[in-house]
Amino acid sequence: MIEIKKLKKNYGDFTALDDLDLVLENGVYGILGANGAGKSTFLNLLTDNIKRTSGEILYNGTEILSLGVKFRRKVGYTPQLQGMYEDFSAGQFMRYIGSLKGMKHRECKVQTEKFLSLVGLKSVAHKKLGSFSGGMRQRVLLASAMLDNPEILILDEPTAGLDPEERIRLRNYIAEISESRMVLLATHVVDDIECIAHKVILMKKGKLLRFATPGELISEISGKVGEFCGTFEEVNSLKEKYGKGQTIRREEGFIFRVAEENLPENFRRVSDISLEDVYLFYAEGRK
Repeated sequence: MIEIKKLKKNYGDFTALDDLDLVLENGVYGILGANGAGKSTFLNLLTDNIKRTSGEILYNGTEILSLGVKFRRKVGYTPQLQGMYEDFSAGQFMRYIGSLKGMKHRECKVQTEKFLSLVGLKSVAHKKLGSFSGGMRQRVLLASAMLDNPEILILDEPTAGLDPEERIRLRNYIAEISESRMVLLATHVVDDIECIAHKVILMKKGKLLRFATPGELISEISGKVGEFCGTFEEVNSLKEKYGKGQTIRREEGFIFRVAEENLPENFRRVSDISLEDVYLFYAEGRK
């Protein structure tokens, strides 16, 4: 279990994370928020990559700063920023990370093949990372984070560069392993967590907005999601007026969909609410 108490991070006068309180156990936690919401700051504090301004992070009752390397060995982490050795092949990089984790050579080799296959890179395991695209590098980082079966898996935008089939395969894997470990998944892609997250951590401007199950969040905005069907010009005009919302093209015409506390009179309320609507309502809406 991880207990986070009044966690805060300031950069000068700017507060990147503001008094975060959470209790996390095994399962998948989806972390949602726009750029600047504090997602990456939170994950970097959790992995002890940056110094906190104040607050506590306790792992099974003990402060992670006092645990040091004992805690970090329990964590697998995929960062957003890609710092990698260009001359290493994907396989060499995986084995290098495995050695840093203290893995035995044979087990590291088996897991390297397994996880590179999972992210669709087994066929290019021998190629140098310098020749990889940004998305391919992200997949190597994701595979390396899963080495040695960490108790806590922290993934910052892990599906960047993955095609739909690879994204589904990764989601299925995360769902499979989450019963015996903790997975924190920060993403802009709501579909990545809607089907597998036990709870959602919804953040905005460094603050925790909501911490609840997807079902609870969807229930909370019942009656607050509406659509307007019209011409492209009408829909575009509404989008400019509201600033936020979704434009969808359907057989009946163009649809503008919003999630608001008080819907305009000419909008039809809808019942097929998704986590995407929750995100629009809390993180991007006018509430």
